Amino acid sequence: MRRFISQGSHFEEQIGYSRAVVDGDWIFVSGTTGFDYATKAISEEIVEQCEQTLKNIAWALGEAGSSLDDVVRVTYILPNAKDFEPCWPSLRRAFEKSRPAATMIRADLLDPRMKIEIEVTARLRS
Repeated sequence: MRRFISQGSHFEEQIGYSRAVVDGDWIFVSGTTGFDYATKAISEEIVEQCEQTLKNIAWALGEAGSSLDDVVRVTYILPNAKDFEPCWPSLRRAFEKSRPAATMIRADLLDPRMKIEIEVTARLRS
């Protein structure tokens, strides 16, 4: 059974994707950025963007019946590799229980205000 989770991002509507897809025991969370979808704003600070991104991902996982503790794979995408290290404390706190396999990629993002994008895969606990 497949279930789609939407966060109401205008990107979801314009591009045609879901914030997350639950398929069986697996949850696939799309690349997520630091927009606060309640205010439609994004911080200029990398750590604040990282923390909001994690909140957005945690929300999607919660909608799926899961949490950050169930993440098995994470991909970080940053336009500026130097911005990654300041995020480490936030990422360590978020994933300290799940300790997922991880990859960091340096690449441009869709909107120049975005400084980090995070994609995760999680597994529902039995």
